[in-house]
Amino acid sequence: MPYDEGLATRITDALEELPDPVEYKKMFGGLCVMVRGHMVAGIVGEELMVRVGKDAWESSLARPHAREMDFTGRSLKGMVYVGVEGFRTDDGLQDWLDLGIAHARSLPPKKKK
Repeated sequence: MPYDEGLATRITDALEELPDPVEYKKMFGGLCVMVRGHMVAGIVGEELMVRVGKDAWESSLARPHAREMDFTGRSLKGMVYVGVEGFRTDDGLQDWLDLGIAHARSLPPKKKK
């Protein structure tokens, strides 16, 4: 399933001023966005996948348009899917990306291989 390239452009634009290095990798049949070597978000089809971390998982699921990420058939704590309505506006997208960035920044930077 191809990923939404328009959403990829919006993410790239939203992270343009981020002082941390941002990497984009194709994985899971979509696109993965990484900061400091850690996954922040991804695009699966037209949906946003965000790595919010286990501490923010339940509160993230309580937000509108969010649901458990069950890519493998089982729920992955710390990761959520966000339906299109949840990031329709640039502010909505930025809010979700900020959650993923905060989690990535809470982890030690990964060393490049």
